[in-house]
Amino acid sequence: MKKRRKNTMLRVGLILTGLLAALILLGCFWTPYDPEAMDAAAKFLPPCLAHPMGTDSFGRDIFSRVLKGAGTTFGIALSTVAMGGALGILIGAVTGYFGGVVDDILMRLGDVITAFPSILLALVVISLMGPGKKSNVVLALGLVFIPSFARVTRTAYASLRDVNYVQSARLMGASHSRILWLHILPNTRQVLLPALTIGFNNAALAEASMSYLCIGVTPPDASLGYMLSEAQGVFQRAPWYALSTGLTLVSIIFGVGLIGQGLQREKGGEV
Repeated sequence: MKKRRKNTMLRVGLILTGLLAALILLGCFWTPYDPEAMDAAAKFLPPCLAHPMGTDSFGRDIFSRVLKGAGTTFGIALSTVAMGGALGILIGAVTGYFGGVVDDILMRLGDVITAFPSILLALVVISLMGPGKKSNVVLALGLVFIPSFARVTRTAYASLRDVNYVQSARLMGASHSRILWLHILPNTRQVLLPALTIGFNNAALAEASMSYLCIGVTPPDASLGYMLSEAQGVFQRAPWYALSTGLTLVSIIFGVGLIGQGLQREKGGEV
């Protein structure tokens, strides 16, 4: 029974995330309307056949804007995980495998960084580089997320560096790089994959929070966080704006979260 629930959770997460990713990919090439096109005669239209999610205070089609905004949020979260994950896994693998003084220095530095809220550090970095650019948001979040990925990877490598198959590889003359990436890394996937899904959700929420505060992605680029900020001011007049945008963000987080929970249950080996 537990096995069936585990598989169902993972399957539902993959299906939901896959559908959202397909819609986001479609929005990169086509939207029903120009997301920035204004129509004074169509202001505050409720959801209808012509506008499935209604229109905003400028007469812009919310569905088209949600597609673009979700693409921005999804892309930034994915880029953040790619950057932070790549550097964090590299640092964690080296420190966990070799240990020593470098390990102590880097881990203590990571402790200092993680002692502060990640969103606060990202706000400091983005304020120094300048808000409004996607690349700056990715760089700020990527740097902030490196320590968390490094710590998870270090723990996994430290627990595997002296197992039998690693010792056998050393005796056979395998190089350190071969052991790091061909022998140990594949056996850390049950730890790293859930960590990457959690990192993705944290990055998506961080991006939305910064854009909501108008220091992340700003117009003309669309962002779910900035759209929520716009929707707050017209909630009583057009509640569908906030609901459509908020539900889209929640669906992305929920779908990826289900994948992460499914992977964690696989790690636990529940049957």
